[in-house]
Amino acid sequence: MSSNGTFAEVAALTGDPARASMLNALLDGRALTATELARAAGITPQTASGHLGRMTAAGLLCVEKQGRHRYHRLAMPSVARMLESIMQVAAEVASQRKPFTVGPRDSALRKARTCYDHFAGQLGVALTDALIEQGRLELAGDAGILTDAGMVFLHDIGIDTQALLARRTKRSGRVLCRACLDWSERRWHLAGAVGAVICAHAMGHDWTRRLNGTRAVLITPNGARVFREKFGARIS
Repeated sequence: MSSNGTFAEVAALTGDPARASMLNALLDGRALTATELARAAGITPQTASGHLGRMTAAGLLCVEKQGRHRYHRLAMPSVARMLESIMQVAAEVASQRKPFTVGPRDSALRKARTCYDHFAGQLGVALTDALIEQGRLELAGDAGILTDAGMVFLHDIGIDTQALLARRTKRSGRVLCRACLDWSERRWHLAGAVGAVICAHAMGHDWTRRLNGTRAVLITPNGARVFREKFGARIS
């Protein structure tokens, strides 16, 4: 259990608009420099450095050094889950207020986006639904199981399943399958190691492409075919 003081500290750190913008920029799982994060938050690099230092000290971020450069990323998947949960609450609160017009950027995020290192939005939910319907995945609450049929399916689409098989017999810090509540669809999408490997495989095979400056993801024509024919996903 965290203390009330730690809880308040984390809440305060995520509640600042500039820090929230920087955390949101890191939600796609990439590591970014202080300059890139300052640009995302619309603040000076000096101000960003102070914010980043506080979030790193609190354990929300970690820093990786490569030569003269320092890259910041979310310290752990649970930070991404926390941010997605806050977005869900924000979306529900906003829906009770005066109706607003959804712009192109919002529409793209709802269509397909990354949630840390896995797919979210309509794409993430559709792929999860398809895996469950085909008997390849079982989700219950916050837990999930990749079935034998699911393991065969991943192998058939070209994913190396040896590392995933090892996770069944060895202790690991990463959960194999986990349900993540989608803030825009209000339904479950797949997270954990399986969700991450599917996302990475799709990116590597040009089924999906990252869009600069946003977590939104483009589904390529080939990707749409693969998701429809191989996964059995219904994506509007």
